[in-house]
Amino acid sequence: MGKLDQEAINEKIKKGKEKEMKEKKKQIKEKIKKEKVSFFTDFKNFIMKGNVLDLAVAVVISTAFNAIVTGLVKYIITPFVTYFTSGQSIEEWEYVLKEAVTEIQDGAEVILEEAITIQYGLWIQTIVDFLIIAFSIFVAVRIIKNTERKLKASEIAEKEAAEAAKKAADAEAAAAAAAAAAEKAAAEKAALDEFYANVKEQSALLREIRDNMNK
Repeated sequence: MGKLDQEAINEKIKKGKEKEMKEKKKQIKEKIKKEKVSFFTDFKNFIMKGNVLDLAVAVVISTAFNAIVTGLVKYIITPFVTYFTSGQSIEEWEYVLKEAVTEIQDGAEVILEEAITIQYGLWIQTIVDFLIIAFSIFVAVRIIKNTERKLKASEIAEKEAAEAAKKAADAEAAAAAAAAAAEKAAAEKAALDEFYANVKEQSALLREIRDNMNK
């Protein structure tokens, strides 16, 4: 092999390697392009996830539930409390640490210094709101859990019934197979007994014929 032939072979090998590298780079680029997700597609996949949807539903429900509780306290509970406390609502309950300093100017009372008060009525109102919300959530969760428990019990009962039916069917099939096997064995035994009986009968007949011929 000459020097020129060797150089031609090396050149072909080099070109083959370069072509192979280009193919690999092309495949890698195509793979990256396929795996690349656009911004809007990624956002769509994000908002369509179960956790995000559940969170959105929870926010909407909690907002509506807060309005219900606020209405219950404001329009039902507060009037009763106001009635039994001589027309003073819970939010107006306060303890005055220092009276306000006022002065009459031009026939009108002007507050020179605001009163310092502990507004414990607002705090009690917040506690009442919290207790109502907590109790309502407790009742809702309890109802949901009882419903889930009943559904699970029903599913478990159906599953156990299906398993029992399957076991009974398997046992019946096994009993039928055993009976068929016993019947087959009995038939084979009867056939063998009949065969041996025939052989004995033929043997006795042959002995009798032999004895008669020997006489």
